[in-house]
Amino acid sequence: MTVDFTLPAALEAHEPPEARGRTRDGVRLLVSRRATGEVSHHGFRDLPALLDPGDLLVVNTSATLPAAVRLDRISVHFSTPVPGADDRLWLVELRRLTGKASRPYSGGCPGEWIPMPGGATLTLVGRHEHATRGESDRLWQARLSTDVVPYLRRHGVPIRYGYVRRDWPAAAYQTAFAHDRSAGGAEMPSAARPFTPELVTRLVSRGVLIAPITLHTGVASPEAHEPPYAERYTVPEATAALVGHVRERGSRVIAVGTTAVRALETAVDAAGRVQAASGWTEHVVTPEGGVQAVDGLLTGLHEPKSSHLMMLTAIAGRDLLNATYEAALAERYLWHEFGDLNLIVPG
Repeated sequence: MTVDFTLPAALEAHEPPEARGRTRDGVRLLVSRRATGEVSHHGFRDLPALLDPGDLLVVNTSATLPAAVRLDRISVHFSTPVPGADDRLWLVELRRLTGKASRPYSGGCPGEWIPMPGGATLTLVGRHEHATRGESDRLWQARLSTDVVPYLRRHGVPIRYGYVRRDWPAAAYQTAFAHDRSAGGAEMPSAARPFTPELVTRLVSRGVLIAPITLHTGVASPEAHEPPYAERYTVPEATAALVGHVRERGSRVIAVGTTAVRALETAVDAAGRVQAASGWTEHVVTPEGGVQAVDGLLTGLHEPKSSHLMMLTAIAGRDLLNATYEAALAERYLWHEFGDLNLIVPG
């Protein structure tokens, strides 16, 4: 099997585990070990026993915005601010509402304005132009008539794709580490969702270290599986120093989510050391480029053809990743942001 596989609809997580009679940390955890090629099955609450004292978990503190505004026939998904612009010019994706789901909407033209709830208007400025990918067929630069984040707080709902069958409150999309509600990402850094305050206490009591980065995600492309566009990130000075300290001691740096990997790998200098950094990143981790800052990854299970699978291959290697996904399919693990988790470690 390759990482291009068929995902049965029955393995899509349609709702949070709390709606399935479990706690947040009551999901399953598939552990993949590079040194031996072993794949083993656990509960997420086993995580403290699977890590060593001195290991470092790097977590994304981004809050999740209610980034979708639904109109009668379309939904506007707010992705990220346009770099260097004011707070009202954002990249957005227009999606046609089809029952309980949505599909990409190819309509719209530059200069068109869209009436929005609350008396606001959204003006389509033009298709987004990427320096290397050219004109986007799904993202617009668009200007809202008021500041975007406060507007989304009043009129937005969390982005929901077709496999999630009903709306869930914004709290269902926040992680235990989210702290700055004045900004945020379009989608949840979902690898951190199963953490609870009690589990964090157990990790710290075992001697596992936890350090923050922030990366505000843009809207995903579930149909096109595109690599992410530029996203805002911050690697604090204390986190950069702690990563260096942990690696010098021979302990492991484990990113919680692909967003944490992207931020850390963006902040690596020419000597392979993580430095404090902030700004916009377009870094894409590939098997050819590899990773320098992280030793392991805690992540969800990703869709076939997802660009995230390139990153997982860079960290796990193709053979182990194939074995992991074969096991996940055979044992009926659940996919997507409300699903089960995969821990990839060196040994």
